[in-house]
Amino acid sequence: MNDQPTTTAAPDHRAGAEASEVRRFWGRLGLPGLVDVHTHFMPERVLSKVWEYFDGLGPLTGGLAWPITYREAEAERAALLREFGVRAFTSMLYPHKPGMARWLNGWAVDFARRTPDCLHTATLYPEPGVETYVREAVEAGARVFKAHVQVGAYDPADELLDPAWGLLADAGVPAVIHCGSGPAPGKHTGPEPIARVLARHPRLRLIVAHMGMPEYEEFLDLAERYPEVRLDTTMTFTDFAERLAPFPTRALPRLTALGDRILLGSDFPNLPYPYLRQLEALERLDLGQEWLRAVCHDNGARLFGL
Repeated sequence: MNDQPTTTAAPDHRAGAEASEVRRFWGRLGLPGLVDVHTHFMPERVLSKVWEYFDGLGPLTGGLAWPITYREAEAERAALLREFGVRAFTSMLYPHKPGMARWLNGWAVDFARRTPDCLHTATLYPEPGVETYVREAVEAGARVFKAHVQVGAYDPADELLDPAWGLLADAGVPAVIHCGSGPAPGKHTGPEPIARVLARHPRLRLIVAHMGMPEYEEFLDLAERYPEVRLDTTMTFTDFAERLAPFPTRALPRLTALGDRILLGSDFPNLPYPYLRQLEALERLDLGQEWLRAVCHDNGARLFGL
């Protein structure tokens, strides 16, 4: 991967002021760009269904109005991230039923091939054959997996997934997992199911999406207990998320102590606000420039060997 972000023309209405502000943000920190571990690219017909769900205020949105800010075509979205100076990003995709994960992984191989600054992403689901297709994805070069307990409505500690988690732990391939109960709880969300997974696979490199919102402190407990557990910042600390599930100020010192295991995530393009707002929210925490540099770039660059 190139040391500097690839510059490609972005959509005219965003390539100006917003991109300049984002680049000014990381430039002030002396960084070569950003590493965003939580961005969504998936087959267009799947993504359009996701957007329809947000538009319809489905129950998993927590009843909040959720206007999609970046509804451009795939190539324009990737170009916009480059214009922002995002050195590396992901194609977080996830199944909601059996038989879907292998198909999504096939699409992701092609997307990674044509998008070299995307960290090749794969997914999984508790079903017969999951170990086989997870192994195939790792052998094909997958560098990160995505699991969505809320949407998939499955127990991450399901015995069917056990060999797959073990395989990822042995391979050192991280998995970003939406397992907190925000924006709406599910049958298997919360810290207990994922704690059972970690008890079996303590070396598993889990990245807890949204910092485990709203069970922030319980997931911080897991990160403190397991040295390979990390948390991503996706949507947290923004005005939008603070209205839904405010982060407890008493826990801020724990973020400082875990500064080498907090990773920038945004949820692009499925954001109800501009990309810059996530960065500004992190800066407002006032945890220091060293912490901010680590979160916005260095931790992700080290994890993925950029």
